[in-house]
Amino acid sequence: MNIQWYPGHMTKARRMMQENIKLIDLIIELVDARAPLASRNPDIDELGKGKARLILLNKADLASDCWNQAWEAWFKAKGYFVVQLDSRGRTGMKTVQNVIKEACKEKTERDRRRGILNRPVRAMVAGIPNVGKSTFINSFAGRACTKTGNKPGVTKGAQWIRLNRQVELLDTPGILWPRFDDQEAGIRLAFLGSVNDEILNLQELAGRLGCFLQKYFPLCLEERYKTEFPENPEERELLTKIAQARSCLTKGGEPDIGRAAVFLLDDFRSGRLGKITLEFPPEGEYDKSMDSMR
Repeated sequence: MNIQWYPGHMTKARRMMQENIKLIDLIIELVDARAPLASRNPDIDELGKGKARLILLNKADLASDCWNQAWEAWFKAKGYFVVQLDSRGRTGMKTVQNVIKEACKEKTERDRRRGILNRPVRAMVAGIPNVGKSTFINSFAGRACTKTGNKPGVTKGAQWIRLNRQVELLDTPGILWPRFDDQEAGIRLAFLGSVNDEILNLQELAGRLGCFLQKYFPLCLEERYKTEFPENPEERELLTKIAQARSCLTKGGEPDIGRAAVFLLDDFRSGRLGKITLEFPPEGEYDKSMDSMR
């Protein structure tokens, strides 16, 4: 499966970010805690040189707790401020406010020495599609400031949002990068729903997801579908077991693999399979004691 998806509005979004970067003090980058590297756009590092950086591990409630801790430590070691976040449940919002102040402390002190008082921090909210930027902004503001949707491409243009006297946010459309050099990263994004399902082979995608889960989180499948799975199943075999468990049958009484694929992807994305992390910090760059928790 080859993943490539870069709608035209994303090129426009990148130019918009480039034009506005000089106006901001801080880049708040949301990543999906289930795949923190795959859900990062490397362009943001290039665009954000010289700016304070805050990584929000969003949807942390859907990811493995121990791997959330490992990823937080990994990003902090790289020099980022980091907060684990559940935008929908508003868990972590107070921490975000405090960390924004900490991240921009030098800027605030510099303004004070120049006689500039009470100028709000201007922060750009960035991230790939469907990572939860609009939900974060609405939760952070405590009101509906932006449109939200459980699909990529909802935010089409940039907009300034005054949260309070201390912080102004610039919301930007989600952007992917034009070419996935690492196809495994593209597959993980497809698992998460950050790539439009309409261009994907969902049966193949779900089969790959199921085999990953059976290798790293086998209990989640057994507990959800109340059936046993082979240790190293073939993709079709795994989907057949799910179809049988969910009574997904064709008119001829055969297992409906297509419906089973949709069930599996939806169960994963919604968190009904439990707390699952799709990728782990690069080997040698995290606490080895975490390895046993995989």
